[in-house]
Amino acid sequence: MSGPPPPEAEVHDDADVVAQSLEQPELFARLYDRYAPDIHRYVTRRLGDGAADDITADTFLTAFRIRGRYDTTRDNARPWLYGIAGNLIGKQRRAEVRALKALARTGHDPVAASWVEETETRVAAQAPLAGALAALPAGDRHVLLLVAWADLSYQEVAQALDIPIGTVRSRLSRARRKVRTSLGADPAFVPDTQEVI
Repeated sequence: MSGPPPPEAEVHDDADVVAQSLEQPELFARLYDRYAPDIHRYVTRRLGDGAADDITADTFLTAFRIRGRYDTTRDNARPWLYGIAGNLIGKQRRAEVRALKALARTGHDPVAASWVEETETRVAAQAPLAGALAALPAGDRHVLLLVAWADLSYQEVAQALDIPIGTVRSRLSRARRKVRTSLGADPAFVPDTQEVI
């Protein structure tokens, strides 16, 4: 005769969820519930609705499969998940660049229109910025968008991409400088990519 089910383990942070999910796989769903909407929005902004569902699902499937390698000294799994999503987005870079170039040409952003109501001014402002983003090297664009769209800190971007924080700073600085130059802005001006795109 079996006894009562074991009491649910106390889970304090993401590291606990990952560690305990090795014995109780169903606990991993907590990370999905906590972060899937943010990951989905981020992927939608980068690749569109069509790819967002698949990339989001693949992000969590990959995370689940490799959860045994998670660094449990990191309480927050958010950067880790964005890093996985970024790697999957990287496989779709051509689609992202095509979408940005189309936005630069037409001034119409079907991605943004699918999840946020746009004003005519905002849509018109997107075209030049989209062209500038499309022209960035992939690594620089990825750092800039993780800061601007995913609202990750420099440290979180470094964790997500598994690069030194100094590399994050230099890529971000270079990306901002190139975007300013592309937009013909004063070198001291930094466009707010969160507001514009």
